[in-house]
Amino acid sequence: MAKRRIPEVLTPEEQERFLKTFNQKAPTGLRNYAMVRLMLDAGLRCGEVLNLKTNDVDFQTGKIHVKQGKGEKDRIVWLNEEALEVLRKWREIKPESEYLFTTLQGNPINPRYVRDMVKRKGKQAGITKDVHPHMLRHSFATDLYRESKNLRLVQKALGHSSISTTEIYTHIIDEELEREMKFFRSKEVA
Repeated sequence: MAKRRIPEVLTPEEQERFLKTFNQKAPTGLRNYAMVRLMLDAGLRCGEVLNLKTNDVDFQTGKIHVKQGKGEKDRIVWLNEEALEVLRKWREIKPESEYLFTTLQGNPINPRYVRDMVKRKGKQAGITKDVHPHMLRHSFATDLYRESKNLRLVQKALGHSSISTTEIYTHIIDEELEREMKFFRSKEVA
């Protein structure tokens, strides 16, 4: 079996800088900010965000029904109150469409636009990594695992059918452990 590459993720500080690049007062800025919050705070893939319909979101509870994700699997995820409030603001000004995210004219958004926008915002934030939409999902998964220490929960949130697919996120934590332990009490004992 081929060894899986450990995904690169954004640190919490990089995530904060990245999110600060969005002008939420402009309609497209608010829309783009809402899309990346779904990737960072709920682990949605770019395609899942773009296929989300307005009625897939419970704007009271933050429950999101992701339909026909990768492998044509459905799953339920939840959004925190802060990100949910951003979605509520976008819903108030969004063009008439069954889809939650569209162009300002109500047309579908091209996934390439999202990839380019995320890359551009990463550079704007001064992040030297190659920032892309799936990196936001990796960052979500890593942060959720770091907080919960529950791989099964991360698997369910990501919609992975096999826990072995999700185990990649434990290696990120292992690298952090190694880094911390190598410098733990590193002063010479006299």
